[in-house]
Amino acid sequence: MGPFSLFEIAGRAMSAQLVRLNTTASNLANAGAVAGSAETAFRPLKPVFRTLYDGASGRATVDVAGVVAARAEPGRRHEPGHPLADAQGYVFTAAVDPFAELVEMVETARQFQNSIEVLETGKALMLETLRLGR
Repeated sequence: MGPFSLFEIAGRAMSAQLVRLNTTASNLANAGAVAGSAETAFRPLKPVFRTLYDGASGRATVDVAGVVAARAEPGRRHEPGHPLADAQGYVFTAAVDPFAELVEMVETARQFQNSIEVLETGKALMLETLRLGR
């Protein structure tokens, strides 16, 4: 493992967590959204991660394969006076659980902080190694 591998791995992990945080923020922003049909209702976004394994170096890193809409069914609320209501008077609400999204956000922030600590520890060890070489 080369000296900059640590920084590359931590950087990829931080990038993945940033995508995760952005999807969570999008979900929270759309938590109260309503639509006129179940097909057009907002569905929560979820990042899909994949592990990239390099057989030559033995390293595994994380990469974002994409972002997909969850299969969660939207809620249905009877509001006959709403402009988006269907013929039966129902509007469809985004299938977003704000509490679950907040838990996701806290977990993402902690994992991002863990990557920062890895970078800080690696930097401190490299600096100490340079001091020993004097």
